Amino acid sequence: MDFIFELPADARGHTGILVFVCRLSKMVRLAAVRKSVTAPQAAQLFVDNVFRNHGLPEAFVSDRDPRFVSYLWQHLFRLLGTRLDMSTADHPQTDGQTERVNRVLEDILRSVCAAEPTKWSVLLPQVEFALNNAVHSSTGFTPFYVNGLRHPRTPLTLPRPRIWVGEWLTPKTQGVLKASERPSRNTVIAKGVRTRLCLN
Repeated sequence: MDFIFELPADARGHTGILVFVCRLSKMVRLAAVRKSVTAPQAAQLFVDNVFRNHGLPEAFVSDRDPRFVSYLWQHLFRLLGTRLDMSTADHPQTDGQTERVNRVLEDILRSVCAAEPTKWSVLLPQVEFALNNAVHSSTGFTPFYVNGLRHPRTPLTLPRPRIWVGEWLTPKTQGVLKASERPSRNTVIAKGVRTRLCLN
């Protein structure tokens, strides 16, 4: 669990992302936050994004951000029977996988939001989906597959209806024929109008 801050403010004043990463599946959950996010708000985001979808983890690894070291988190995890492990300044690699996700996430946001930097939070669900649908080098599977033993449906995996060429060609051909008939019909009408004008 970690924060990324210093992003351009979006329409709701969010300037950061709270990043959750599962150690086993490498599943990523992302939540847009304001710089002023409090420990209770971060705890609620944990419930909304992690607990609701995956249940309670055995252990929770985080840096020593004051929001995570607070009495609230200590008390919450004690009540729930979960360990809260803190990485130290000397050993940030304790939560190295989250740091790697943060770097990849920043690169993705930089590329997809280059034209409109303040729209990053709107794209966060798609970015989260892309991260979870990519094969992870350490597991050899996508986080979606490790977590649920299946891959989600995407537009590329949806079955496509099989169309007989005749069925496809007939409406197209009829449209082309009608379009080609119209100018000749208009030419005949115009010729008739000119003839009548000349006779009068």
